[in-house]
Amino acid sequence: MKFEGTKDYVATDDLRIAVNAAITLERPLLIKGEPGTGKTVLAEEMSKALDAELITWHIKSTTKAQQGLYEYDAVSRLRDSQLGDERVNDISNYIERGKLWDSFEREKRPVLLIDEIDKADIEFPNDLLLELDRMEFFVYETGETIKAAQRPIVVITSNNEKELPDAFLRRCFFHYINFPDEETMKQIIAVHFPDLKGRLIQEALNVFYEIRDVPGLKKKPSTSELLDWLKLLLVEDISPENLKERDPSKLIPPLHGALLKNEQDVHLFERLAFLARRERN
Repeated sequence: MKFEGTKDYVATDDLRIAVNAAITLERPLLIKGEPGTGKTVLAEEMSKALDAELITWHIKSTTKAQQGLYEYDAVSRLRDSQLGDERVNDISNYIERGKLWDSFEREKRPVLLIDEIDKADIEFPNDLLLELDRMEFFVYETGETIKAAQRPIVVITSNNEKELPDAFLRRCFFHYINFPDEETMKQIIAVHFPDLKGRLIQEALNVFYEIRDVPGLKKKPSTSELLDWLKLLLVEDISPENLKERDPSKLIPPLHGALLKNEQDVHLFERLAFLARRERN
């Protein structure tokens, strides 16, 4: 089982090596990178390329590790007991399986995506150490041990919002996805807009990377935002000349709402445009 990428996903050689190393070592693949670098999409493309089911566990700030295993609904059981419901005789009726349990029971090896693990409490990764190591866990309410029929391919993503525990990091194969350079970005654009003219792509990329290089930007535009912007440029029939011949005193590009996502960044560009006008005068 080897990952070679797909026609819809531009994977670098380093990324392909990292994916296959994690599969060979049977360790979770920890993927870090800024938002918009394709971390979540990687798991989706691995699922397609390896012909494996994708099971996704989206992590929130309130998510607990136990929820990935199972949850016991004691309240519903108490209520049914009071109502004389015969379901209370089988406690398994009140056990809700989590994403890890689901991935353990698949006969064919799935891809398990634990998405944005850094959103959870700092103890969350450590609480999963034993289960991810042994690929088994104990259900106290029923007295059964759940073991993985096939060890899932585990992909864990992080936006680097907080540091992960050392004990957890030691058990993972790590890869950092750098933001795509211009040549890689052209390949990504070609996948989504195969008929887009080269001149428009080049001028759009010049503007895009100039924006990302502006000091003090609160949120740099990502790949997905670039693709949205290109779609709008096509719909509005914005020419390469319009992008190239920008007035320095009007630094905000056309249709900038696709690229700048908060008022602080818009105000930053307005201030820069004001200073540029003052210098010209």
